[in-house]
Amino acid sequence: MRAAIYEPFGSFRRLQGELNRAFENAAGTDDDTSVSAVAHWSPAVDVAEHTDRFVIRADLPGVAAEDIEITMENSVLTLSGARTVDHEPNETTGGRRLERAFGNFYRRFALPDSADAESIEARSNHGVLEITLPKKAQLKARKIKVLN
Repeated sequence: MRAAIYEPFGSFRRLQGELNRAFENAAGTDDDTSVSAVAHWSPAVDVAEHTDRFVIRADLPGVAAEDIEITMENSVLTLSGARTVDHEPNETTGGRRLERAFGNFYRRFALPDSADAESIEARSNHGVLEITLPKKAQLKARKIKVLN
C-alpha cells in the first residue's frame, strides 16, 4: 500500500500563497517571491516585544541547527532552511500516512529600526528556535538651556 500524505490545510495554504502573490504584484512590491515559491511549508512562529528586545520563536522540530539559515538585511529578518524525511514509508516499514511537513521552509519578518541587527542571537532547544534581537539604546531627550 502506498503512503498517503495528509495535509488538511494544503488547499488553503496554496490559495493563501496565490492571494499573497497577487496582492504583492498589484502593489508593485519588489519582494523576491521566487524563494517563497519553493517553500514547501512554513513553521509556526510567535513574535514578542519586550522593553529591551524582540523575541521570535519558531517551531522547527526535526530540523538540525546546521540546516537553518538566518539573515538580516534592510530591517528584514529571513528564516529559511529544510527538513528532510527521516524515512521513506514502504511496505516493510508499514508507513501509511504522513502528516508532518518536510522540504524547504521560508519566513520573513519586517523589523522596526529599533532592532539591533549587530547583536542577534539564535538558539535551538527541543525543536524550538529562539531568535533574540536586542533593541538599540534610545537616546534620551535632553533639555537645552537657552542663554541670554
